[in-house]
Amino acid sequence: MELSLDKIAEFVAGELEGEAAKRICDVAPFEHATADEITFAGAPKFIKRIEETSAGAIIVPLHVQAPGKNVIRVKNPHVSFTKVMGLFHPPDRPRPAVSAHARIGDNFVHGVDAAIAPGVVIGKNVVIGDRVILHPNVVLGDAVVLGDEVVIYPNVTVRERCRIGSRVIIHAGSVIGSDGFGFAFDGDVYHKIPHIGIVQIDDDVEIGAGNTVDRATFGKTWIKKGVKTDNLVHVGHNVVVGENTLLVAQVGISGSVTIGKHAILAGQAGVAEHLSIGDHAIVGPQAGVGRSVAAGEIVSGAPEMPHQRWLRVQSIVPRLPELKKHLADLERRLSRIEKGSAQE
Repeated sequence: MELSLDKIAEFVAGELEGEAAKRICDVAPFEHATADEITFAGAPKFIKRIEETSAGAIIVPLHVQAPGKNVIRVKNPHVSFTKVMGLFHPPDRPRPAVSAHARIGDNFVHGVDAAIAPGVVIGKNVVIGDRVILHPNVVLGDAVVLGDEVVIYPNVTVRERCRIGSRVIIHAGSVIGSDGFGFAFDGDVYHKIPHIGIVQIDDDVEIGAGNTVDRATFGKTWIKKGVKTDNLVHVGHNVVVGENTLLVAQVGISGSVTIGKHAILAGQAGVAEHLSIGDHAIVGPQAGVGRSVAAGEIVSGAPEMPHQRWLRVQSIVPRLPELKKHLADLERRLSRIEKGSAQE
């Protein structure tokens, strides 16, 4: 595939300076791009090195000047380059068909151009939209609803009555709608609490591989529009995750937590039950959150604390052996002084 620079600039609504008719055949990283490839320079460390790249064209911020180079100036080079990558490398799409080796229950309704692979199991009263792709061994429980252009990768289970919006991607091995971890203790044994709610996943969500999203006890566990999760994320029952929030690898969220929009929970962060994380809050990696976090707050550590305080604490930790020795020395000196005063 080849595209001229003026067509690429038009596609990303950018300002082109250079050879409009120049043909570009692929995308490449800054250090390895060749004369027929396009790259991007968004960070200052790359902008300073624009003269070093052999790329046929560079996508740059609006303020960048690069005489002698073919550049496309845009507001956000990273986003624009991502879109251009999609032009040259569109996702593979299987041929629309319902495999004879799928097992499909009664009253199944699907939209146009569905691609249902061998080994798929679909329960009763399931409804899916247009251009849905179900890869091998996907299981959809009874009364599941999927929107348009949903892609579900192999070995995913979406249990009964869960609802998935449009343009949702669910990666391999994830389970949507598993029972929440809820038991009533009578002093001797634990009695399982029925979880009769659902999971609702709104439009434009991407769920990583090996995720588990538990169904609600009552009502719904709710993943709102635009949320992106990394691999091995656990979302407990009745959790609400706000729009465009990021959950990074191995995040664990206990039941009945509410997370605002545009929040970020970094890798291996854990949140205790019944707490709230505000809009635009950031929870650092391996943080253990035992209190609610206000909107815009940045916390780190276990137990969590304001990030700047955590940085100060971490700077002290390597010195603890030295400080302990110094403190013991001070205690011995103080003890000698006190003994001398007592003898007087």
